[in-house]
Amino acid sequence: MATKKQQKADSFIIFKLKNEYFAINVKKVIRILEMQKITEVPESPIYMKGVINIRGDILPVLDSRIKFGMGEVEITMTTCILVLKIIGSNNKIIKIGILVDNVDEVIQITEQNILPPPNIGEAYKSKYIIGMYNDDKKLIMLLDIDKLLLTNEIIYLNENKSEIVNV
Repeated sequence: MATKKQQKADSFIIFKLKNEYFAINVKKVIRILEMQKITEVPESPIYMKGVINIRGDILPVLDSRIKFGMGEVEITMTTCILVLKIIGSNNKIIKIGILVDNVDEVIQITEQNILPPPNIGEAYKSKYIIGMYNDDKKLIMLLDIDKLLLTNEIIYLNENKSEIVNV
């Protein structure tokens, strides 16, 4: 009896921004935090909401809607912070938080079920999107979180978070 070759599947955490669904590989997610007070950092990029203190570790928090050109995240009861690890320059791991409207679920997606990202010209910022997944209810954009920030943005966040003093 012939057996089918097992397909490789990865786990993705699905979250919502406005009416759109996005997913990040769970290997990049350190934890999910309930919304908390964010300390603003003067003269920071518009998408950087500020920093939070997680057990003595200062973590920059970005507004993912602003970063994706979708306006500002509206803080509600379901708003949360995804704490992520991003591979920066020199393969250095950098921890950041991103605000999302809500976390939906964790799903398994096989490589075979990942559709290619859209290609609709330079104006559309699909450089963060590694593929699409259709679960029959919604279309989900799979993100390459390491490409979310440009190298100079990562350097800025890394250098400036050390200047912030806990109060």
